[in-house]
Amino acid sequence: MAAETINSAGDAAGLAAMISRAAEQAGDARRGPAPVERWNPPFCGDLDMEIRADGTWFYLGTPIGRAPLVRLFSTVLRKDEDGKTYLVTPVEKVGIRVLDAPFVAVEMKVTAGEDDGEPLLTFRTNVGDVVEAGPEHPLRFEIFGENRELKPYLLVRGRLEALISRAVMYDLVALGDVIEVDGIDMFAVRSGGVIFPVMPAKELERLSQ
Repeated sequence: MAAETINSAGDAAGLAAMISRAAEQAGDARRGPAPVERWNPPFCGDLDMEIRADGTWFYLGTPIGRAPLVRLFSTVLRKDEDGKTYLVTPVEKVGIRVLDAPFVAVEMKVTAGEDDGEPLLTFRTNVGDVVEAGPEHPLRFEIFGENRELKPYLLVRGRLEALISRAVMYDLVALGDVIEVDGIDMFAVRSGGVIFPVMPAKELERLSQ
């Protein structure tokens, strides 16, 4: 019956209304992410919803143009141990497709830590999350493809990450320095008292040639 209910939404607005009602029934009708990690509803199948690599959400093959709808959906996202991403309410769980990361970090602010003066990098995502990179929200860096493309990611919550946009990536890399990590010279950035290695310094030299 749950699958019939959620699949009966004729459009993204109808689905959003269902999510809002479910949150209200659970007493979680508030701003910010829902406590999806505490919910264990039955799996109701996959939904024709997709998050593209640029952060655009599609429903039934059509872009979701309304930012409030996208923000609402983002508050009930969860990535499980199976590596798949779901929309989760207290009573329903449906799978969606994510082509890269569910969020995109579109802005970065650099400040000094209040206690130690160390740099603190704060990121804003395309759906309004504000996250400080540090022990609880680490940065990781991957190199993809034949062109050796650098792709930085920030852990936002749970297992959900934000791909750092190209424009922000250039600002982030500009903050990097060569730091010895476990006896190896690494090009790395610092935030929140943590060193986040980007790549070996020798690799950076090769890419710069």
